[in-house]
Amino acid sequence: MKVLIVEDEPLAAQRLEDLLKKLDPQVDVVGRCDSVKKSVAWFGKNTLPDLVFLDIQLGDGLSFEIFDQVVVDCPVIFTTAYDSYAIEAFKLNSISYLLKPVKSEELGAALMKFRSSPYYTAGKENLRQVAMDKAQHMLTREYKKRFLVKSGVHVRSIPVEQILYFYSLEKATFAAVDSGRTILLDYSLEQLETLLDPALFFRVNRKYFISLEAITDMITLSNYRLRLVLKNSNDIDILVSRERLQEFRNWLDQ
Repeated sequence: MKVLIVEDEPLAAQRLEDLLKKLDPQVDVVGRCDSVKKSVAWFGKNTLPDLVFLDIQLGDGLSFEIFDQVVVDCPVIFTTAYDSYAIEAFKLNSISYLLKPVKSEELGAALMKFRSSPYYTAGKENLRQVAMDKAQHMLTREYKKRFLVKSGVHVRSIPVEQILYFYSLEKATFAAVDSGRTILLDYSLEQLETLLDPALFFRVNRKYFISLEAITDMITLSNYRLRLVLKNSNDIDILVSRERLQEFRNWLDQ
């Protein structure tokens, strides 16, 4: 199986190649590119590989720009350390992806999925383009930068950088700011998840949506339970939900 790796981090590219060859000694890495420009040149000079591993964010731009300049008519597995919204777009459109740092078991599962499927048909190709368009929009979108809040007859603008975390209580949503104040908002946590940059805030459970700056301590209770201590919070029972634990660890390790 001939494979092209597009990755701008040399150590990550080498690790991916080593994992591939360990999982399948027949894998032949026919090329490694570290930029949009070099990838376009590679596709213009070489026969298409059987499979491409494509990092989303490269040094000279988003890898989606490659598809604007050359025809890449072969299966693609995206690798990304960026955000869960882009990943969700890939899921909905049956696009394989790997979250960085790539794990051997997840890579093996992706290869099995590739081997069990034919090359993308024209219809599948259209779905892939839709996924890329959605992901590109999500990666380049403008996220909310501030909130307008009322205090009596006064109106204030609170930058998101000053907010430590959001939480729900009795069907209301509050923002805890670094000054120690708590502000009532006219948003649900679900709405805030679509408005705020997922690189800055993470929904750890149904009640809390936090920033990295809010965390003062993390306590492991078991392999599946992690308790957080947050600034300006007296809540001693803030737990990362089991289904979000691995994604939370990946978010911390960006």
